[in-house]
Amino acid sequence: MNQAAHPPVLAIQVGNSRVKLATFRGEDPEEVVFVAKDDLAGAIEAATRLYESIGAEPDSSVVIASVNKPVSDALTSALRDQLSCDIYLVPEDMPAPIGTCLDAGARAGVDRLLNAAAAYSKLRQACIVVDAGTCITVDFVDGEGVFHGGAIAPGLRMQLKALHEHTAALPPVDFAVPEGIAWGSNTRDAMIRGVYHGARGLVWRLIEKYAEQYGGFPPVVATGGDASALFSDDELINQIVPDLVLRGVALAAKAALEPDGEDGAANRSGLDRSGGAGFSLLPQQVEPKHARRMTNTSADSAVGDDGMDGGQPSDGHSSGHIHDEDGESGHD
Repeated sequence: MNQAAHPPVLAIQVGNSRVKLATFRGEDPEEVVFVAKDDLAGAIEAATRLYESIGAEPDSSVVIASVNKPVSDALTSALRDQLSCDIYLVPEDMPAPIGTCLDAGARAGVDRLLNAAAAYSKLRQACIVVDAGTCITVDFVDGEGVFHGGAIAPGLRMQLKALHEHTAALPPVDFAVPEGIAWGSNTRDAMIRGVYHGARGLVWRLIEKYAEQYGGFPPVVATGGDASALFSDDELINQIVPDLVLRGVALAAKAALEPDGEDGAANRSGLDRSGGAGFSLLPQQVEPKHARRMTNTSADSAVGDDGMDGGQPSDGHSSGHIHDEDGESGHD
């Protein structure tokens, strides 16, 4: 898939559990790295190496979005010392490129807005975005590209931690995708099945409620460290995009930093309405011991035509589970 050239961007997301970094010269990432949030040295090393791969080019920039201020403050300070470039923050220096319809004074998390912007930029129609990380969020974007909010629930590990910490008898349990029979025949398996099927049921019910309110089933995009563990076989999830928020960061940079072309209005909004039916994913994304690194080596890694194009609202469920296998079911 040929991409239009844009000024190169190093996009960084600082989450509650991981720091994600990616380089962009177009709408799809060239390389993606995931580092544990506590590994500041690893994040600095990854950012420096990735920036060197684009830093010799004119107009390159670093753009950071964070929901973890202590970590992002330390990382930003270190990168300002080491990199001779402009470093921008979302939303402090540039907005998430999507409109909102929320209660007066209400603000959504920047990660939710960037996920929504990236999904709508590709789909150009109403959609639902599920982020399964430290928390599970299920958000709705209308057909005009306006974020309406959604639902926030505890993620898998937060639920397991709460079960242990708020009871006298339930043990600490690490999450793993349940296998075998439907019910758990011991406490550990019962806890895992409870949070796993509870999370899947929560998302299903919310999708159905949103579809009922909207008048049809819009496409559903999932992201986050637990998305593959939860939804790889889910018929209501159209596509799993592990780097969705990074795509949103790159989109914010494009909207804010590039001069207006012929399509100036679309550039200012950050929303590309000119074509494209789905996300071009990197090859299989697996977690090495130190940092997660993926390189987009093949233009043929794009998803199939049925991955993301939806038509007008319909009264049936969307189908076709096109997804990227994420070997680690961590949390963001």
